[in-house]
Amino acid sequence: MHHPDEHLRLAHHRRALAEAPPQDAAGVVARVLADPDRAMASGAVGEYLDRRAAELLTGPGFPAWRRELAAAAAADDFAVRRLHEWALLRAVTLDEPWEARQLLAASDWLQLRTAEGTSSTTALGVLAEGGRTRRIRAAAAARLRRL
Repeated sequence: MHHPDEHLRLAHHRRALAEAPPQDAAGVVARVLADPDRAMASGAVGEYLDRRAAELLTGPGFPAWRRELAAAAAADDFAVRRLHEWALLRAVTLDEPWEARQLLAASDWLQLRTAEGTSSTTALGVLAEGGRTRRIRAAAAARLRRL
């Protein structure tokens, strides 16, 4: 059962992350992750990371942003993994070096996002053959046929 103050803190954390100027984001992430409710804090940070990473994904500012946020979120396993996966998606998207084993070891979330959104026929081939779930393999195969 959640207490009303937890809902208020979650709303406060989400707002702080949404409104943080880029240069303050790492500090805000670190403050949110200091909340005693680890799961709630991690969830709020995860939402922020997904939103911001999607905005920055192919831009020149992504690597520096990722490094700053990875340092600020180092104690949160979920955030660290998610940032790593966004970096892998960036490599696939920009046709920078990446390895099939990295993609095959990635979460269902990243595999599905890649299968449904990438134009990389190499990545789609890897996922069509070795994706973790039937849904991922089917999505990759279907996208491969469309490309």
